[in-house]
Amino acid sequence: MGAAVAACAATNAAEVLWCEEGRSTASVKRAARAGLTPVATLAELLDRSDFVISLCPPAAAEDLARDVAGHRFAGVYVEANAINPERTKRIVALLEPDATVVDGGVVGSPPVGGKTPTLYLSGPADVTARIEALFAGTAVRTAMLGTEIGKASALKLSYAGFQKTSRVLVALAVGMAREHGVDQELIEVASRRTDSYLAEPEYVAKTAARAWRWGPELEEAADTLAAAGLPPEMLRAAASTLARWHDAKDDSELTLTDALDQLAQP
Repeated sequence: MGAAVAACAATNAAEVLWCEEGRSTASVKRAARAGLTPVATLAELLDRSDFVISLCPPAAAEDLARDVAGHRFAGVYVEANAINPERTKRIVALLEPDATVVDGGVVGSPPVGGKTPTLYLSGPADVTARIEALFAGTAVRTAMLGTEIGKASALKLSYAGFQKTSRVLVALAVGMAREHGVDQELIEVASRRTDSYLAEPEYVAKTAARAWRWGPELEEAADTLAAAGLPPEMLRAAASTLARWHDAKDDSELTLTDALDQLAQP
């Protein structure tokens, strides 16, 4: 997601930088494909940047913000990770008053191959307008949710909680049916409803490959439910189920059978 969103920003930005320090070979290749300019250190990136867009695994969001704060970054920091509103507010406290923080949330698939995700934003109106201009005419749509920090994070996790948990339920339903030799019949029944995730069992393998990212997102969504006085157990259970696919990280060759086999292991 990060490299694809950055590539869209390059349409209107003078230059889009990324820090190659400590990054994997896969990250280097993605950045090169996106046409991003490498810099050696975070300090150099921050010195040369007006905007920073943070898109990383949820667990790393506050550590990254803390590193940025340590360099007294004075530009616009877009906190676009799938984290709960309280964590977003903690990041604001870390970075302000030096930086201006905008709460963001990307809903949809990475902007490649015709996909057009929406970057929802909440924060100061004059600053969100500048971010909107940054993505004007690109595959990343922008939508403003007002000035209150936390709104974009809450919307992202509300959607992710439903969408990702639904995919986990598909895997469990197909796995149960397969155990009793009626998986094809289940898929046939579901196919009569064009709006059912059960009609897309092939997506189970994709879910498995993305489980390392989706699980932490669901934990964030569960924390948000708990903070609202709503029961978080369903999302925590879905996150626990996703954890069974820890060995499937980004495996594009994984089949439905492979994914269900991994899910069945304790």
